[in-house]
Amino acid sequence: MSVSKEVALREIADIALSDGRTLSEADILRAFSVESGIIRFVLEVGDADAARAMAPVEAEAKRRLLALDGVSDVQIVTTAPAGKPAQAQQAAPSLKIGRHPTGQSGPQQVPGVRNIIAIGSGKGGVGKSTVTSNLAVALARAGRRVGLLDADIYGPSQPRMMGVSGRPASPDGQRIEPLRAHGVTVMSIGLMLKEGEAVVWRGPMLMGALQQLLQQVNWGELDVLLIDLPPGTGDVQLSLCQKAAVTGAIIVSTPQDVALLDARRAIDMFNKLKTPVLGLVENMSSYVCPKCGHEAHLFGHGGVAEDARQLDLPFLGEIPLQLEVRLAGDSGRPVALGDGEVSTAYARLADRLVQGGMA
Repeated sequence: MSVSKEVALREIADIALSDGRTLSEADILRAFSVESGIIRFVLEVGDADAARAMAPVEAEAKRRLLALDGVSDVQIVTTAPAGKPAQAQQAAPSLKIGRHPTGQSGPQQVPGVRNIIAIGSGKGGVGKSTVTSNLAVALARAGRRVGLLDADIYGPSQPRMMGVSGRPASPDGQRIEPLRAHGVTVMSIGLMLKEGEAVVWRGPMLMGALQQLLQQVNWGELDVLLIDLPPGTGDVQLSLCQKAAVTGAIIVSTPQDVALLDARRAIDMFNKLKTPVLGLVENMSSYVCPKCGHEAHLFGHGGVAEDARQLDLPFLGEIPLQLEVRLAGDSGRPVALGDGEVSTAYARLADRLVQGGMA
């Protein structure tokens, strides 16, 4: 009988590091997976010296994990951003992201992924990426195995919002080990670029990059993979629905009329691509003044729910506008990790997806 990921993580959580912290406290575990009795994970440290110091930790982790029933092998890669002595540097990634797509016949399943949910919007600025990161965290808190793919090629923001950094490892130069944060497996084109570096690609390169991020990342076993799409109705959306077996799409919009016009275009696009629209989310639905308690509807209110009713689509919920949402996103700790009105709203949204069998 194979050991579960939770049991394996608990077994090594209290291993002491040289700085006095435990492995769990240091939050350096990435891409932890258990498949067919083989446990794989990445230790992400700050530099080559820290990587060298991890040798006893690796040895102790292997000793404990191999002692568990059902574990046949333990594979650990230690990564550091600079310095050849780091173990992962010996097999540095040679994989190039952003090439032309390879041929495939029709949409393909992503190995190990049960559901793929695309999260889109007709226009930018409606908080689609914020909704995606917080929904991923809320689903993870609900016990789901969650992946998050940042497919906003031109404006990847998930590394900052999820608090991950460093280039993902590719020990064999063919497949990528994603990072992990807040219980979510994360991959973004932004992790493969220098900070602030622009992506200047034509359509075929975008299609190739998306295909690689879907099929050449070791996602492991996931209940749901959330895909944060760029705004609009362009190449990435088209490629995703043609290349991957997408379960459905969620549309995010603010209540204002301009945003709703573009949201309808996004819905029409998914309909034309034969991708089910799972429902609509109204973001920035209301604002409550923290000093006087007055509730204001800065972008209107109820417009998304009304559109859902007219289009005969599920209305998945309202997310209020609060300062803590922005602060949490900028700090790399999504607001859904905590408690409060916004976190509760995301928990309700996650629960609707779980109860509907979509996650």
